[in-house]
Amino acid sequence: MSNLGNKEIMAENIRYYLSRLDISRAELAKMLGVSYSSVTGWVNGESYPRIDKIEAMAKIFKVNKSDLVEKRGVEENRIETIVEPIYKTVQIPILSHIACGEPLLIEENATEHVTEPINQLPNGKCFYLRAQGDSMMPTIPNRSLVLVRSQPEVENDEIAAVVLLDTNEATLKRVKYVSGQVLLMPDNPKYEPIVLNGNRPAKIVGKAVRITIEL
Repeated sequence: MSNLGNKEIMAENIRYYLSRLDISRAELAKMLGVSYSSVTGWVNGESYPRIDKIEAMAKIFKVNKSDLVEKRGVEENRIETIVEPIYKTVQIPILSHIACGEPLLIEENATEHVTEPINQLPNGKCFYLRAQGDSMMPTIPNRSLVLVRSQPEVENDEIAAVVLLDTNEATLKRVKYVSGQVLLMPDNPKYEPIVLNGNRPAKIVGKAVRITIEL
């Protein structure tokens, strides 16, 4: 097989796996420690990567090196063997409803789960909470699912899931640190902030990282 043919096969395979894993050329270049133009040359079939870069790409794509250098089969069972190891999933529990207006008690036992690809989740333990109310509108609509990463602290102006310890209730608010005070701020201006102090203690249980809106 000619070197030109090798380049075309490699280019086709790299494009295939980039699309499957939703990885951009810039991201792949950063992972491999090469320039963006180098990856573009491979993707366009203009150049051929060194063997060490082929091995590194195979690890990133979670495939064999031969899957990059050889022409992919079109049989259905061949496609399944390629796709299956790429999309590993995990069950993320929906712990309970969480209120964005009037807080509701968080129930520890999950009765629902959401299946998520592992490569689309942040590091650490995650769970879902379902928002109710309109105090975080328009950022978090009513009834949307909020993915929360468990952590005891958040940075200023980040949205957190917070348990109010005096009532054992939970709410979802933007955390503000102002002059030594901690404020739980709604994004909807018609709601008042909650001021945390000795009479109103609270515990941050996680950081909101994304929402899913169900139609």
